[in-house]
Amino acid sequence: MKSLCVYCGSRPGADPAFKEIAINVGKEAARRGCRIVYGGGKLGLMGATAGAARDAGGQVFGVIPDFLVELEGILEGVDHKVVSNMHERKMLMFEESDAILTLPGGIGTLEELIEVLSWARLALHKKPIVVLNVNEFWSPLQELFNHIVNMKLADAELLSDVKFVSTVEEAFEAADTCLIRERA
Repeated sequence: MKSLCVYCGSRPGADPAFKEIAINVGKEAARRGCRIVYGGGKLGLMGATAGAARDAGGQVFGVIPDFLVELEGILEGVDHKVVSNMHERKMLMFEESDAILTLPGGIGTLEELIEVLSWARLALHKKPIVVLNVNEFWSPLQELFNHIVNMKLADAELLSDVKFVSTVEEAFEAADTCLIRERA
């Protein structure tokens, strides 16, 4: 895996473990020589992930819409691109990555995850989608996915299109394993 798209909050959240995991994702990506692609801001979990990768000598590419530059700022010392809107941001982040990793976040993070998962269900891509379920943050979503499948509103493959994991190591392993399987 050369490049990992990370979806996460522009806020740190209530649980200190969220920031700790974000920092560890950035450090692990740098250690593995894997570029972080993220939403471009310097705040919250996004800034923590990208800053940790940068500080550990890793490559980082941020994509931020022009209207968010003043609100979220741009992390210094990382490659970034300012785009016109959210749609352009999400598409460029997707195109620049080999796999998707979702950390805790708000409605924007949830929307990004659901969009790439929907694209996978429509066979528009086969990129690994991994959710780092820090302290069970995403467990209600996992339960919802199971409910959707149980109610016959989606095929059971939905549950294999997204991998829920508990640790940073499992996240990187899941993404790498899916990539190897897809390339075989």
